[in-house]
Amino acid sequence: MSARTAARSEGVRLGLRANLAQFSLLVVVNALVGGMLGQERTVLPLLAREAFQLSAYTAALTYIVAFGATKAVTNFFAGTLSDRYGRKPVLVAGWLVALPVPALLIWGPSWGWIVLANVLLGVNQGLTWSTTVIMKIDLVGPERRGLAMGFNEASGYVALAATAMATGSLAAHWGLRPAPFLLGAAYAALALGLSTLAVRETRDHARAEAALHPAPENPDHHGELTTGQVARITSFRDKALSAASQAGLVNNLNDALAWGIFPLLFAAHGLSVARIGVLAALYPAVWGFGQLLTGWWSDRIGRKHLITAGMLVQAAALALVAAGTAFPVWAAAQVLLGAGTALVYPTLLAAIGDVAHPAWRARSVGVYRLWRDGGFAVGALLAGAVADAYGLAAATWAVAALTAASGLVVAVRMYETHPRTTS
Repeated sequence: MSARTAARSEGVRLGLRANLAQFSLLVVVNALVGGMLGQERTVLPLLAREAFQLSAYTAALTYIVAFGATKAVTNFFAGTLSDRYGRKPVLVAGWLVALPVPALLIWGPSWGWIVLANVLLGVNQGLTWSTTVIMKIDLVGPERRGLAMGFNEASGYVALAATAMATGSLAAHWGLRPAPFLLGAAYAALALGLSTLAVRETRDHARAEAALHPAPENPDHHGELTTGQVARITSFRDKALSAASQAGLVNNLNDALAWGIFPLLFAAHGLSVARIGVLAALYPAVWGFGQLLTGWWSDRIGRKHLITAGMLVQAAALALVAAGTAFPVWAAAQVLLGAGTALVYPTLLAAIGDVAHPAWRARSVGVYRLWRDGGFAVGALLAGAVADAYGLAAATWAVAALTAASGLVVAVRMYETHPRTTS
């Protein structure tokens, strides 16, 4: 019996069509998650330099370190808490944490307040983005997992791109504070209302899939695992899960570079805030829309080759940014970077969903996202240190080399995870 059409006695059904209303609502909620992050992408690096006179790149990027470290740890607990208490309570808690963030960004009198805002934003993103991922995987079952992740990640990153462009325009006309961050305040309020009043719990869908789940070929992957066992399997023991975890870390390492270093690099070459906003939006826009195709594509041809290709394309794009000196070259590089990331991002999540047993999938997603979003902190520290020592272009070259190496690790270590292409 197909998992897409199977139903348990209590009426739970798996599949995109059967759960279209809730799935669509979660797409909207995740767009608001992405928008909360997008409010910072153009403005905050410039705010560090102009409002707080932070000249050292390592110091200026402390907000990304705080965000990445907090989000990474929160991702881990989001998976465990979702299994224990349900997905919806974790989602609502994430939006409650988000409410003070825009106010801190608007009125924070010192850089420490901005760092505090990003600690809270990391908690918000870890709880809300993790749960929307888990809930969509719960709803659709195994047959449309890549497509589901494509929609999820597309909604978040298209909203991030639109918000980055909008905040760049607002900053150009009204200043770096407060106007750009008023969007974030509206997003948080709307998302809290939707999550509280309209989103429904999906944990029973995971239980329904677990009842239908065939016995895994690997005896270590049975349904009764402790959280420590899940962490070890996802991080090290399983070749596909561990390869995906390192690729996720490096992917977000280069995203930290794009977030914190690119606006400063572009400004150093004389670009206006509005044009920097266009570049800051172009990369996540291509990334976001591209995932509508790549998630579906990975359901057809498998995960491994898309991930490998995406990491190598990202590396080439970063090299082009480092070599460029003008807007047209950087725009082309941003498009290329977005395309490479679109190949990787939903496909990595789909691969985790392929391998992990439904009984511990939420925890495995949490462990993967711990590694992936730890890349923000690692990337900010690495890029800041290299930029302080050798310059902004050198930092970009260094991350390009790491990204290429990560793609090669996937090519060598990862096995194909999609059941249709391995059967």
